[in-house]
Amino acid sequence: MEDDSRFTEFVAERANALMRYGYALSGNPHDAADLTQEALIRLHRAWARVRSKEDPERYAKVIMARLHISRWRLRRRERLSWALPEVPLHDTLPSDGDQDLWHALAGLPRKQRAVLVLRFYEQLADAEIADLLKISQGTVRSHASLGLARLRSEMAARRASPTKARPTPAGHDRMTRPQARTTSAERNVP
Repeated sequence: MEDDSRFTEFVAERANALMRYGYALSGNPHDAADLTQEALIRLHRAWARVRSKEDPERYAKVIMARLHISRWRLRRRERLSWALPEVPLHDTLPSDGDQDLWHALAGLPRKQRAVLVLRFYEQLADAEIADLLKISQGTVRSHASLGLARLRSEMAARRASPTKARPTPAGHDRMTRPQARTTSAERNVP
């Protein structure tokens, strides 16, 4: 019973921080809530073991990062088979002052966004990021470099043109309907 009360205290103290971390990873408040909820469920299952190591928050964050990665790996294989709605849905961002940065970050590919969040939000070293994402350190540096370059150019363009419209997610042009992703087998590529 004491373990349950300690877990309840941990959730009361750290749930908001975990939610912010999930938002930084996913760029979407709904996905952030899902990541947080699933991480807390898994943390509760392993609470006795994790609590003895004195770092349950780190354990929860590792779970969240791995869940996020597995979700974008699954989505990468998905094949769209429906038409998108005519009006795009825009989620509210946490801070009015940083909306341009959040929009630019949301426009990055998932791997680049994950690397940048882990490096700058979590302040992890390249080796830790590589271990967490199960990629090489060179790939971590490449994703960080490409992501930062894209963020810098997007932010410079926004400063040069303050009335610039918000970018649509990658692959979605406002004038045309997005194309479904195809596999190499569907493209007849060996």
